[in-house]
Amino acid sequence: MTASLPAFAGRTYVFRADNGAAFRNTYSADGTRLRWEGLGESAGQWEDVRLHVAEVAPEIYFVSWTEQSGITVSHVMDLNALTVRAFWTFEGEGGRVGQLHTGTLERVA
Repeated sequence: MTASLPAFAGRTYVFRADNGAAFRNTYSADGTRLRWEGLGESAGQWEDVRLHVAEVAPEIYFVSWTEQSGITVSHVMDLNALTVRAFWTFEGEGGRVGQLHTGTLERVA
C-alpha cells in the first residue's frame, strides 16, 4: 500500500461535539500535525499536537493524539458525511475518565 496524504491535510474544520464543545481544527499540509483551538467556553485554549492517522475506508480516518495535559483523543472522521465519533480520556476524581461523543464537521478552509 502506498502512502498518500490524508484528505484533511492542509484543511481547517470546525468540530462541534454533542456535549456543546467546539473546536477549530487546522491540519498541517502533510497531515501529521493538528492545531486545535477551543471555541465558545473553551476559547483561548489551543495546542499543536502530533497525529497518528490511518485511513480505514475511503475518506474515513482514525486519528488520535495525546495532549500535554495527558488528555488522549481519538476520532473517526468521516469526510464523506462530515461526522465524527470521538473518544477522549482525562484524569478525573477517582481516576481516569473516558467519554464517547458524536459530532459534526464544517470545512472552513
